[in-house]
Amino acid sequence: MNVFDVIIIGFGKGGKTLAAEFAKRGQKVAIIERSEKMYGGTCINIGCIPTKTLVHQAKIAWGRKETAFEEKSDFYRQAIAVKETVTGALRNKNYHNLADNPNVTVYTGTGSFVSSDTVAVRTATEEILLTSKQIIINTGAETVIPPIDGVTDNPFVYTSTSIMELTNLPRRLVIVGGGYIGLEFASMYASFGSQVTVLESYPELIAREDRDIAASVKETLEKKGIVFRMNAKVQSVKHEEDKAIVAFTDLQTNGVFELDAEAVLLATGRRPNTGGLNLEAAGVEVDVRGAIIVDEYLKTTNPNIRAVGDVKGGLQFTYISLDDYRIVREDLFGDKERKTNDRNPVSYSVFIDPPLARIGLNEEEACKQNLDIIVKKLPAMAIPRAKTLGEMDGLLKAIIDKNTGKILGCMLFAPDSGEVINTVAIAMKAGLDYTFLRDFIFTHPSMSEALNDLFS
Repeated sequence: MNVFDVIIIGFGKGGKTLAAEFAKRGQKVAIIERSEKMYGGTCINIGCIPTKTLVHQAKIAWGRKETAFEEKSDFYRQAIAVKETVTGALRNKNYHNLADNPNVTVYTGTGSFVSSDTVAVRTATEEILLTSKQIIINTGAETVIPPIDGVTDNPFVYTSTSIMELTNLPRRLVIVGGGYIGLEFASMYASFGSQVTVLESYPELIAREDRDIAASVKETLEKKGIVFRMNAKVQSVKHEEDKAIVAFTDLQTNGVFELDAEAVLLATGRRPNTGGLNLEAAGVEVDVRGAIIVDEYLKTTNPNIRAVGDVKGGLQFTYISLDDYRIVREDLFGDKERKTNDRNPVSYSVFIDPPLARIGLNEEEACKQNLDIIVKKLPAMAIPRAKTLGEMDGLLKAIIDKNTGKILGCMLFAPDSGEVINTVAIAMKAGLDYTFLRDFIFTHPSMSEALNDLFS
């Protein structure tokens, strides 16, 4: 039996940062990762970093305006190589940051609980038992595979992970699911040169957004040639020698249609990855969605075991996992003042082209709460910086409390919105009146100065 001060299952953002924190304090740490291709976690290997690398390359591809598909395919192949170089370097750095630390032992294998303080690690050659009075679960989330006939073992069907290993650009790509992940890949592959069709089973696109924002997103993506089929229920994905055949039903008309494609992407969501952990043996409970139940200090139903990152449900962002690290750090070594319910509001960005960023309440949500609000809107084409970039599609929107002047929410569908939203987030977190942004001196020309006009 190998004894440690702390065992961390999963090499993601929260887990690896906690491992370094414990090691810095002289504690003996075991960190378990099931795959040598996942050192550093989802973000580095199959999430933020590879997708945003490809988003950047796709933007370059869109600007090249090549006419021959073979040229587009060659550029795409080079972009995949760039992505591999970036992720490979970061993966190697993350591995050695911990593996080279004398207080850290990295185990490459699958971890599962034997009891409340013992974890079995099955490597390629053996099973090793580890024990500790403190264990942290950081196993992330996994792609939901919908029960569609023909998707299992279909060589033309991909997830958001596997499609980024595809080195040949598909002429025709069908994306099942019109959520944020689906839209990011739709925008990316359309920019590379694929003919993209998005099949969404709901009548509305990105239903959690206001309809004017969603309409602006849809219109902008349609300009890239993306075709949206709403109310589309996919029935099967068959494959022939060189293509897939996607059959779907229009839920409004009951008509049945078929689409040919060289690739089919399943973008139907992600769920907490708890399979094989044997949580029952540790007294760790999950909710109805399979997420590990935690308190405000990220303790599970076994107080000696914590969960950080996507495995506990909620917002699935790397920066949330990093904040989970801060909560655990302050609870164990600090003043215990940081808690999960302290961090709202939290912003997010969807890296379509242009990006969509949001924080707080939208107009529909504010109205449902019967709040007395002021709604501000600004078209992206009114922003000088957008004109200099030649990127004038989009819409900016803000929701303000009429009685207090506080910013309740903000939606930015415009270039650089993933950066600008952070300025709004700081103002909201600090409790500043909207006039702070209205009157702030921003550089010119910049996208940030659009906040002057938006909040005027």
